Amino acid sequence: MTSAPIAAPSPIGSDKDPLTGLLRRNAYTARARRLLARRDDLAVVMVDADHFKAVNDMMGHPAGDAVLAAFGARLTAWAGPRAFVGRLGVDEFAVVVQMTAAHLEQRLAQLVRMLHTPVVLEDGRTVDVAASVGAASTSVLATRDLTVLQRAADAAMYAGKHTGCAVLADRSHATVPSINGRRAGRPGTNPLGRAA
Repeated sequence: MTSAPIAAPSPIGSDKDPLTGLLRRNAYTARARRLLARRDDLAVVMVDADHFKAVNDMMGHPAGDAVLAAFGARLTAWAGPRAFVGRLGVDEFAVVVQMTAAHLEQRLAQLVRMLHTPVVLEDGRTVDVAASVGAASTSVLATRDLTVLQRAADAAMYAGKHTGCAVLADRSHATVPSINGRRAGRPGTNPLGRAA
């Protein structure tokens, strides 16, 4: 009796997060860097789901999964087919998209509205959701360095945390102190292990 050969996992499939369908951190980073090297007028957008732990604690992990999947779909729809969208952490997302600084503020307001639309669960319950959004433009910061852009977008995102408004990074956001490329105070940078 012969057994069927075991198919090797698809390298493309391993690049995707199974819950959201978004790129995993390493795949997103590689593709974002390639896009930044080739194009002008790009923006890096960082998104963090607000109060996500409370959704998991009060409504259960299936509800949390539904929220993450909805965020993934909304980010993909907002960014369009030429952008790269990644899931960087549990409830942390990043997008690199071609967009002029002149249009960015209006498009970020649209994204915030999309991410604040309640998520309807399979059982009919709704989950009120919100997200903090920060963005860094290559033209505003005069760099194509992904690390610098993500750090600035992350700092801008935290400057507007829980306000319901997206924040566009300026040069001051690029100088926020960091530990291993992450804003000081973010999870994994605090010696006591507490999140910001």
